[in-house]
Amino acid sequence: MNSASPTLQNLKVLVTRPEAQQRVLCEAIATSGGESVGFPLLAIEPIAEQLAIDSLRRQVENLDNYDLVIFVSTNAARYGGELIESYWPQFPVGIDVLAVGPTTAEAVGERLNCRVQCSETGMASEDLLKLPILSNVAGKKIALFRGEGGRELLATTLRERGAQVDYFEVYRRSVVSYPADALVNEITAGGVNVVTAFSAESLQRLLELTEAAEHRSQLLGLPLLVPSERIAGLATAAGFTSVYNANGANAEATLNGLQEIAAGADN
Repeated sequence: MNSASPTLQNLKVLVTRPEAQQRVLCEAIATSGGESVGFPLLAIEPIAEQLAIDSLRRQVENLDNYDLVIFVSTNAARYGGELIESYWPQFPVGIDVLAVGPTTAEAVGERLNCRVQCSETGMASEDLLKLPILSNVAGKKIALFRGEGGRELLATTLRERGAQVDYFEVYRRSVVSYPADALVNEITAGGVNVVTAFSAESLQRLLELTEAAEHRSQLLGLPLLVPSERIAGLATAAGFTSVYNANGANAEATLNGLQEIAAGADN
C-alpha cells in the first residue's frame, strides 16, 4: 500500500461486503482517515441440507481422483477448505490447484498448505482460463469449488475444451433484507459519498434498493468502486457515471481504489 497516497478523510464509504468480511476493510478505511458504513447486501452461509452435505462428503472423499481443483472465491476457500481438511489431513498429491484471483489463492494455500496457481494479470474467471495449464484439459477431471449458482463461464469453457467438471457447491448466498428506504437514508441523511459493489449480485441488489427514479439517480451519481473490469462494465451499463476498478477485492486493492477516488475529489 502506498503510504504517500492521499487521505480518505472526506470519504464516507458504503461497505457492502458480507458481514464476516467487512472488518479488515473498515479498519483500513478508518486508519486512512475515512469513514465506513457497514451495509452487507448478501449473507454467506454454509450448505445446511443433510442430503447436500452427504453428497459433498462423498465427493471430497474421492478428491484424489481429480486432476485439477479450482476455487472461485475466498468463501469457496473457507468452506471448501474446511471440508477437505476434515477428510484429508494432507492435501492429496498430484493434483494441480488453481484459484480465481490472488486473494483466493493465498487463502487456499494457507489453509491447505499447497501450491496454488492464479492469473497474474487479473482476478476474473476469464483471466484464469488464459493460464497454460487450462489450455489443454481434454480428458481431465476438474473439481470446481464454488457457491450455489453463480457464473457458468469456467465450467462451460472447460467442458468445451474436453474436461469433466464437477461442482462442489459448499456455500450459498442469501439476500440481506432492509427497509425500503434504508439505502437512500444512508446516502442522503447518512452522508455516504462512495459506494462499493464486490460482485454482480451486490450490484443488482443496490439497484433493487433504489427503485424510485429520484433515488436511483442519487445512487448512480455517486462514485462506485468495483473489483474487476467485468463488474465495471455491468455498472456502466446500469447507468453509474463514475466507476472505479480496483483490480482486486482485497483490502489493499480496495483502499488504493478509494485513494484514487479521494484524489479525484480533491482536484
